[in-house]
Amino acid sequence: MIKRGLPPILDENTEIMILGSLPSDESIRKQQYYGNPGNDFWRLVGNAIGESLHGMAYEKRLETLKCNRIGLWDVFKAGNRAGSQDSKIGDEEINDFSGLKEVVPKLRLICFNGRKAGEYETLLRGMGYETKVLPSSSGANRRFSKNRESEWEAVFRH
Repeated sequence: MIKRGLPPILDENTEIMILGSLPSDESIRKQQYYGNPGNDFWRLVGNAIGESLHGMAYEKRLETLKCNRIGLWDVFKAGNRAGSQDSKIGDEEINDFSGLKEVVPKLRLICFNGRKAGEYETLLRGMGYETKVLPSSSGANRRFSKNRESEWEAVFRH
């Protein structure tokens, strides 16, 4: 089944962009990045920036990210995937990143949320951006929670 991603959450002040792979089925249904409550994204980013994002309404979360100069997008514009696991993504269509420098001129760091998104790190590094592959915020990745939290926090204290 073909799944389509969400529009980017970026503006001219964005300095750090977090790229996921492709939204989960629940995120697509809600039309919200990291809309699955089983994903730890909002807790990890909130801890890293000193804000309690987890309990906020979605629009307030996005506003808080923008105030912290953080943007969101995904590596894939679309892909064929049964369910929500990154490992099941096939026939992926990559988003067009060629216009980033015009849309987000202050962008300095691109973080990849997990290994699947991180497979495209060299593409964006080749465009002149500093990059970092972070451990996945997926709830399935909680067994590494201490290291995961410290890696996410280090990026935003950069």
